[in-house]
Amino acid sequence: MKFVGKNDIEAPIETVFEEVSDFEGFQRSAVHRGVKVVRVDELTGHGPGMTWDVAFDLRGRRREMKLTLADYEPRSLMRFNAASQGVDAVCVIELLALSRTSTRLRMEIDLKPQNLSARLLVQSLKLAKSTLTKRLEKRLQDFGRSVEDRARRRA
Repeated sequence: MKFVGKNDIEAPIETVFEEVSDFEGFQRSAVHRGVKVVRVDELTGHGPGMTWDVAFDLRGRRREMKLTLADYEPRSLMRFNAASQGVDAVCVIELLALSRTSTRLRMEIDLKPQNLSARLLVQSLKLAKSTLTKRLEKRLQDFGRSVEDRARRRA
């Protein structure tokens, strides 16, 4: 099952990529929302192999996931692989420069159930797909506005 969202952001691609790859900032934000996030790799910089153990509540159950940065192409692409109890996921974040001051952010999340209980979970998500897609679009719009605000303050 695939979710896709995109948003055009009025900021240079370098600025948007800097914000999208602020892993420490996203980790702090997740922790504030009750998600347990622990970085478990020993890499010193950003790049493939970065790994986090993540735990969160979803649909009344505690879920644990291992999140790994699989591809990292500065200014254009990040691909994350996630493995949880019965569900594997791939999240791709792509950036495209529309002009020197405008960037398109596209996010694609592909969920693949690996067992019966995971199939039931994904099936229930399919029933709410339009609502979940709208939430993803809204989050991307909110993120885009915050990037634009920070870019304006820097200029």
